[in-house]
Amino acid sequence: MSTLSLDNVTLRYAADHGSSPPVLAAIDLTLEHGEFVVVIGRSGSGKTSLLSLAAGFVAPSSGRIAIDGKPVSGPGSDRAVVFQDDALYPWLTALDNVAFPMRLRGVPTAERLEKARQLLVRVGLPDAADRHVWELSGGMRQRVGIARALASDPTFLLMDEPLGALDALTRGRMQGFILDVWQTSGVGALLITHSIEEALLLATRVIVLAPNPGRIVSEIRTTFGRDHLAGAPLSEIRSSAAFRRLHDELTALIHAEDEGIAA
Repeated sequence: MSTLSLDNVTLRYAADHGSSPPVLAAIDLTLEHGEFVVVIGRSGSGKTSLLSLAAGFVAPSSGRIAIDGKPVSGPGSDRAVVFQDDALYPWLTALDNVAFPMRLRGVPTAERLEKARQLLVRVGLPDAADRHVWELSGGMRQRVGIARALASDPTFLLMDEPLGALDALTRGRMQGFILDVWQTSGVGALLITHSIEEALLLATRVIVLAPNPGRIVSEIRTTFGRDHLAGAPLSEIRSSAAFRRLHDELTALIHAEDEGIAA
């Protein structure tokens, strides 16, 4: 079972690493294959910076990032990233967008187009292959973006506010979709969100970051996503006493950090 680990990681963005205040400090976090870890915290707590470290977009100022013990030195096909902005290529069809990573790897045309069609079926868009980006709704574009991320058969799927730009109704449907993708693909998922409800519905573990500097202040294990995959309706989960209790607990944790800063 593969593991992505951040060990005592600190990140400073300024050139003079020794004197600039850290964006993230002393981060210890592991993500195992098959887990769904959601990171939440107020603005400025370093959530996106943490994902950028895991993706290999930036290097830590100190500490170590590794996959199965091997140091991460940059982006790799074992880690696929999905952003809030779907980042699709508007001049390509949905099919060609999904096939594009395989094209870069030199996969033969027939093979990559067939796999891209299979991925579009998998994300519920079997009839969208020949449609361009401007012909797709926001939710459909994010599905294409996730299909494209899965095209490289990643071990880890890293998502930075992937549903943040969607309306509430579409966002609710997409939460269930992301759970299905996670279950069927078996990837280790790391998702950044501002939504406490979304964190609880999706995660096997919720990581709470506090700001100044960004640091982990709490870790909460949940089963609501797996409960939904086992057949429990989302409406029933949201109204349960256990869900409301953890929602209140997470709200109190984040607000406590706000109050501490205000004081």
